[in-house]
Amino acid sequence: MKKSLLMAAVALSAMVLAVSGAQAKYTFALVPKNMNNPFFDQARDGCKKAEAESKGALECMYIGPGEHGGGDEQVQIVQDLVAKKVDGIAVSPSNAAAMAVALQAAKEAGIPVLTWDSDLLPENKDLRVAYIGTHNYEIGVNLAKLAMQVKPKGGTICIQSGGAAAANHNERMQGIRDTLSGTKSAASPGDRLTGQNGWTEIEGCPLYTNDDFPLSVQQFEDIMAKNPNLDAFIPTGGFPQFIPDANRAAVVPYKDKIASKALALVVADTLPVQIDQMKEGLSLGQVGQRPFEMGYKTMIALKDMKDGKAPPADPTYTGLDVCTPQTADTCVAK
Repeated sequence: MKKSLLMAAVALSAMVLAVSGAQAKYTFALVPKNMNNPFFDQARDGCKKAEAESKGALECMYIGPGEHGGGDEQVQIVQDLVAKKVDGIAVSPSNAAAMAVALQAAKEAGIPVLTWDSDLLPENKDLRVAYIGTHNYEIGVNLAKLAMQVKPKGGTICIQSGGAAAANHNERMQGIRDTLSGTKSAASPGDRLTGQNGWTEIEGCPLYTNDDFPLSVQQFEDIMAKNPNLDAFIPTGGFPQFIPDANRAAVVPYKDKIASKALALVVADTLPVQIDQMKEGLSLGQVGQRPFEMGYKTMIALKDMKDGKAPPADPTYTGLDVCTPQTADTCVAK
């Protein structure tokens, strides 16, 4: 009897040690600007891949606003995540200044934070460990280079942006303006083009979509109706192309202008639905990001930090893909 009790006690002790020694499951939140965007869907898929590879060591909690607005709902979501004491947060701030308030609370709670896709303002970067994502200024540089190949002498231009308070889109706009003007502006979104190197931004631009895709299509239609001889139209995100049927209806009337290079229509992002439209002659170039890598790498980095490993380099850039109709089948990194 005593021997049986002793053996049971030993077995129970072994079970306790096994449970106490088992790795805790971390809950990491991936917070996009909105959840009805195919770009962010790819980031979610990368996040879920990291979850699957962890074999139960981490949970990817993909959570964000249903629609992209001014950023208030996203800030509230992050505040709620802090209150729930998640193990880590990776966020793409819609409103960089407003997000700093929520991330101050995360810092005080000891919750590690990464930004991805879009970063905080320079004065608030101490609130996150690192930025993982695109070199947003370089997106603008490459969009401008594509436009310059089409229009080497310059011309009239309209830039379509995501949001006035979105740091990533402001950095892209600065890259466009600096490259076209041939000068370096002091800060994003850069200095307005008023004839530098032959480039002039038309009245009413830049346009701000706030990631409202139908609005982005309507803005293109309206600006082209008012300026039928516009030389260049450059969205800093894939907004209109994310609703392909509506975008086709809007752009097809200008397909001949695009083909003859009378209109330099070049667009950010290289999702499959966008490459298809470029192949159809509805753009002359695309500059793409790698959102899948952003979602994947933020999860791996958060787990590494929780496990006591070194934080990721700040910034950690995930690369770009520059596409033209001639390179459409090979330009996107696999």
